[in-house]
Amino acid sequence: MERRLSTIFVADAVGYSRLMEADEQATLAALAACHATIESEIASHNGRVFGGAGDSVMAEFGSPVEAVRCAVKIQNALSQGDSGLPDDRQMRFRIGVNLGDVTANGGNLLGDGVNIAVRLEQIADPGGLCISGTVQDHLAGKVDLALEDTGEQELKNISRPVRVWRWSPRVIDVGNEVAHSPKPSITVLPSDNMSEDPEQTYFSDGLTEDIITALSKHRWMDVIARNTTFAYRGQSLDIRKLAGELGADYVLEGSVRRAGERIRVTAQLIDASSGSHVWAERYDRKLEDIFDLQDDITQTIVARIEPEIGTAIRQKVQRVPRRDLRAWDCYHLGIANFYKFTAEGNREAQTLLQRSRDLDPSFPEAHAWWAYSVILGMVYWDTDPDPVVLDEALAAARQAIALDNQNALLYMLMGRVQLARQEYRSALAENETAVRLNPTLAPAFCGLGDSLAYEGRYDEARIQFEKAVEMSPNHPQLWAFLSYGALASIFERAFERALDWAERARDLPNCQYWATAHAAVALAHLDRAEEAQLMVARLMSEQPAFTRAFAKRKLFYLKRPEQLALYLEGLEKAGVPSG
Repeated sequence: MERRLSTIFVADAVGYSRLMEADEQATLAALAACHATIESEIASHNGRVFGGAGDSVMAEFGSPVEAVRCAVKIQNALSQGDSGLPDDRQMRFRIGVNLGDVTANGGNLLGDGVNIAVRLEQIADPGGLCISGTVQDHLAGKVDLALEDTGEQELKNISRPVRVWRWSPRVIDVGNEVAHSPKPSITVLPSDNMSEDPEQTYFSDGLTEDIITALSKHRWMDVIARNTTFAYRGQSLDIRKLAGELGADYVLEGSVRRAGERIRVTAQLIDASSGSHVWAERYDRKLEDIFDLQDDITQTIVARIEPEIGTAIRQKVQRVPRRDLRAWDCYHLGIANFYKFTAEGNREAQTLLQRSRDLDPSFPEAHAWWAYSVILGMVYWDTDPDPVVLDEALAAARQAIALDNQNALLYMLMGRVQLARQEYRSALAENETAVRLNPTLAPAFCGLGDSLAYEGRYDEARIQFEKAVEMSPNHPQLWAFLSYGALASIFERAFERALDWAERARDLPNCQYWATAHAAVALAHLDRAEEAQLMVARLMSEQPAFTRAFAKRKLFYLKRPEQLALYLEGLEKAGVPSG
């Protein structure tokens, strides 16, 4: 056996089993055509196929540049071949490329160099490409490709983190036409160093790089790579023209100023289509540990702007005429209805998200959000708790993660399903994974808080709820962070805090009746009977069906009897009828 340094290319079809189940003969014919294209391009780029089974292809290249050129050409060619096919019949491939040490055993190749390429393929977007840092190091000046630096990633069964760069075909030339990815794209411009000391540029550059990396963890967005945006440093820019050149929907720009031991950072998010400001903020911090400061500001900015972009996208989709809706449109219209937090909105969300799932079964977010909307229908509105539906929700959440096992949002939503199933420790693990993958995902901290509170670990739970609220004070589910925190405080018998959090939740738009119920329970346990009765009157106006029996049925996700008993006792003391 011989050891050598090689570039390994791995391609694999997305949703192959589903396609085979739907139409075996047509799928085999499509696969053969795709393989012919892939193998032809590999040969023309001086590569050789050495392995693969069924729907996968493994190849070796002498040059990482040739391997990446080959991968992009393959994806463009396969995308053109898919034109005219319905979403659920298109055959898309993921591709991973790694440069590493391999062992040659006859014509076969083995070792970490191959294993890493396989794991890179698994985290690539459908129709896209993931490459290792060892490959990217060889591309500068040779391949003109907008690569997104996602930072170091933990890959399954790989002992050390791997620097990963991602490419998704946001713009693909098809004759004279241009097809755009539906994902919103954001570019982060280098922060201006406004300090008198030019050496402070290292901090502004580091902050920009960290924001790009953190934003890329929100996988429903395309984030334009650092090496593309840093080319515009120091130029007087027309934001709308720049966004057009980069294919960006949103631009984040800002500045850094240091004065003595204080740092001031400004940031503003701009809608490239109109040039209008979506969001802007200023942050003042003491200069202590520079890296802790950089992490703090990065997490704060990213946690603030991600929900702002989501809101802007949903508003745009809602203005589009509802003719010939595609999976992406149905998905965002579904989320828009979900965030209405009404029974009618929840039913419409479930319908639209199911439609998105039907149109594109390889769309992971559609599966996961459908599962969560079903769960909230049980907790808040007109769906009765049903073990069969809970199993369906779990299956949908698992399907989502199988499609994208590096997406923090999907693990958080899986955690929500598991909380409803009283699987608190599993929910805790899923939310911990979500936080590890994306430390700016505020709902994951709320999920951690719930998991800990339902297990009786109240001090730990409070810390997580406080993180969620502090991290994303403009999140559309902020009222829920506060409401769930109030419930946990009731279980802890911290009734004053429970009342405070419930009242803060009730001040927010779209807050649901449970926050009012929590306030009534807290007041009753504080022996403030008159105020509790007034709160019950408000509760009955918000949810006329609310009784103690109703509450017991809707609190199906609690498995500790003392928690349920304490809550029902508070409702009784407040004057809520038995039902």
